[in-house]
Amino acid sequence: MGEVAAAQELRITEIFLSIQGESASVGWPTVFVRLTGCPLRCVYCDTTYSFTGGELMTLEAILDQVEAHGVSHVCVTGGEPLAQPECLDLLTALCDQGYQVSLETSGALDISRVDPRVMTVMDLKTPSSGEAHRNLLSNLAHLKPTDQIKFVLAGREDYDWAVDQLRQHDLASKAQVLFSPVFKDQSPADLAEWILHDKLPVRMQLQLHKLLWGEARGR
Repeated sequence: MGEVAAAQELRITEIFLSIQGESASVGWPTVFVRLTGCPLRCVYCDTTYSFTGGELMTLEAILDQVEAHGVSHVCVTGGEPLAQPECLDLLTALCDQGYQVSLETSGALDISRVDPRVMTVMDLKTPSSGEAHRNLLSNLAHLKPTDQIKFVLAGREDYDWAVDQLRQHDLASKAQVLFSPVFKDQSPADLAEWILHDKLPVRMQLQLHKLLWGEARGR
């Protein structure tokens, strides 16, 4: 790693080892690098503690902490990690180190410069989030078949809206599509029945980490 890149700093809320609870990497022991800051304020957000604070860390220090956990999967998340431009260099550095890297992003910021080796998990914000107007639909052109588009659903209105987006933009041909119920708000069983009734080409997911540990921070 070059001296300039190593000297870069990012504001980090936490780095921790857990089980990946979502996306195509669900179940893998994963190091989570949670960046501080987010320009969105989704109603159902479960990581509001990452909006402010955090600690400035050099890219080198972040890589050292990740390496110390000794696993091959790394998830860069937030907040909204792409709100810090240096996130792009972090993603590339992790890929260069041989990790299987995923990025969790809101879909409100440009993903076109994300390293193509990264698996991008991009939200399309639903009406109940209060931030659906922030969806940057131009991002859809930059998705790879190995990426995922995630809808977090808090009720039937969100579901119907997501189905409309799925069909209008032919999302299943662009990436894997994930439908996820808002924890404790949307019945998982009802969501499963809707998906089966409509025979949707989507993958339903539950947040495995919350089933294991509830809403404990750092898990």
